[in-house]
Amino acid sequence: MFANRFPKAARPLLIKGARPVGFGDGVGQPIDVMIDEQGRIAETSSAIAGGDGVELVDAKGAFLSPGWTDLHVHVWYGGTDISLRPEQCGAARGVTTMVDAGSAGEANFHGFREFIVEPARENVYAFLNIGSIGLVACNRVSELIDMRSIDFDRTIATVEANRDVIIGLKVRASHVITGAWDLTPVRLAKKLSRILNLPIMVHVGEPPPLYDDVLGLLSEGDIVTHCFNGKAGGSIIEDDDLYRLAEQAAARGIVLDVGHGGASFSFDVAKAALERGLPPATISTDLHNRSLDGAVWDMATTMSKLLSLGMKFEDVVAASTTAPRRAIRLPTEKLLEKGKPAEFTLFDIVDADLTVRDSQDALGTLHRLFEPRHAILGAQAVAAHRHVPAEGEGGTHACPHCGWKS
Repeated sequence: MFANRFPKAARPLLIKGARPVGFGDGVGQPIDVMIDEQGRIAETSSAIAGGDGVELVDAKGAFLSPGWTDLHVHVWYGGTDISLRPEQCGAARGVTTMVDAGSAGEANFHGFREFIVEPARENVYAFLNIGSIGLVACNRVSELIDMRSIDFDRTIATVEANRDVIIGLKVRASHVITGAWDLTPVRLAKKLSRILNLPIMVHVGEPPPLYDDVLGLLSEGDIVTHCFNGKAGGSIIEDDDLYRLAEQAAARGIVLDVGHGGASFSFDVAKAALERGLPPATISTDLHNRSLDGAVWDMATTMSKLLSLGMKFEDVVAASTTAPRRAIRLPTEKLLEKGKPAEFTLFDIVDADLTVRDSQDALGTLHRLFEPRHAILGAQAVAAHRHVPAEGEGGTHACPHCGWKS
């Protein structure tokens, strides 16, 4: 699904006693929300009578936010060796919108759309990889070997035929992908982005190219994912000049995105950046089959990590809802207004003592957790909860580049 094209429900849905947050007015008093069979908001009030013909969700004071939007996932299941099924990281985890970050290139996007996007119950959008093959055999067969890997004409044609789903371009700027090609793929991606009037998402990692030089090529609306990675030569806290470049980039409208992943998020880097006043604009997971049971788990746990490192509750909510929506040019205003599509996440903050890891295997303890209760997709309330790996999963022997567990 995309653009909240909800199937018609058998009956309306009434959410009772939810505290709105993330809609622009702080945390509100508990409200009731009635959603009609077409998935549109019919009424909001302090008290709405239900009736026998209405499905009821008793929020019991839980928070109601705009739907959690994960800006970086990999869900081209069956089309790449790294991807999950959408349901593994979607509504059942509280996420209503996912953006696949370059799993598909122009040569296989048609399959991604037909077999993944259109059947999904969640909203699924895509950054189209500038490498024609996408992540078919991730990090085993590079999508950016040389210029033969990129077809300008076909990439442009694929975007033009799928602008309802393709919301940007993806390029991985790391020597494990591009060898000695350095900045050329980023320059090519930026040229395509200007032609197509779309943002680019750039994966930063092991240099070359340098994170520093990548930032210099980007403009307002472009996205740097893995912004808090701890890799040598790519960490913003090991080099004051790079840190200042990251600050300047954020100030000129470049989106700093977490993109946790199996190899790309450091507690130390994130904590230092937050303490120095440089929060991420967006929080995303980079979930794939090498990170699901490793360092990441899910969106709620990733949000909880940022909360534990000092990010304010309402800022975490915004960075997981309206900020990523804005980054892909989806509506962000008056999302609780009558007539708007009902795309929400119902969640609690619970006390806990949970030991988690970052991508470098450093341990941390979370004391407050985001716990999703329902993903609201139109008049459908999907029961949700955090993902917890089975006992013995998530071993510590992982590739430092992609999170592959041996």
